[in-house]
Amino acid sequence: MKHIFYLSTCDTCQRILKQWNTEGCTLQDIKTEPMSAEQVDLMIKLAGSAEALFSKRARKYKELGLKDKNLSDSEIRQLIIEEYTFLKRPVLILNEEIFIGNAKAVVEAAAAALNR
Repeated sequence: MKHIFYLSTCDTCQRILKQWNTEGCTLQDIKTEPMSAEQVDLMIKLAGSAEALFSKRARKYKELGLKDKNLSDSEIRQLIIEEYTFLKRPVLILNEEIFIGNAKAVVEAAAAALNR
């Protein structure tokens, strides 16, 4: 399985996708094609926690006052399912590996994995 979750309106996602060999990948724009609960559950399983997928940079994170709350994995899971902006982007699932976010080391590791 080669699946990339991204946001087409995100300049960072667009830049990263240009760096990756996306041939044979399923690209899913999470704004126009919402993630299913099953997809989010798979990401959580591969990542080891919902928190690893959770973006605290999302505008709604501050708007909803979430920084003052101690969220459980199930609450984070539900927030990601309901609001795509809470997912760290992009997310690449490559077989049983997951690469989350736009940190330089993650982007480079994902690029290397895609070229294997």
